Amino acid sequence: MTTALWCVLVAALLPFVFTITAKSSKRYKNTTPREYLEQSSGWRKRAHWVQVNSFEAFPPFAAAVVIAHVVAGPSATANLLAVLFIVLRVVYGICYIANQATLRSLVWFGSMACVIGLFVVASHGTA
Repeated sequence: MTTALWCVLVAALLPFVFTITAKSSKRYKNTTPREYLEQSSGWRKRAHWVQVNSFEAFPPFAAAVVIAHVVAGPSATANLLAVLFIVLRVVYGICYIANQATLRSLVWFGSMACVIGLFVVASHGTA
């Protein structure tokens, strides 16, 4: 399996890191997790928003990696873009939790550029 394909697994699990972060409180009750998250505030609320955004970012990334592999085959460029996506998504989460809106948005654009880059990799594999 390629590095890029392993990154799909990492990206699938990454939202749960932010979920655990958002729920890290003695007041958290597993009987009503959504209610707790909706009523949270500050950095815990932002960690919840990172979780939601991470779930939203996963499908296009996973599709892009798979499409790049199917159309163009494994490549160092796809691996690099996939790793960069993961790194940027972690930085994105940190920026979000730290309430750094402008930097967070720039990092988000960078991660989406990686997804687009994976489609570009696939486009070079077509005849």
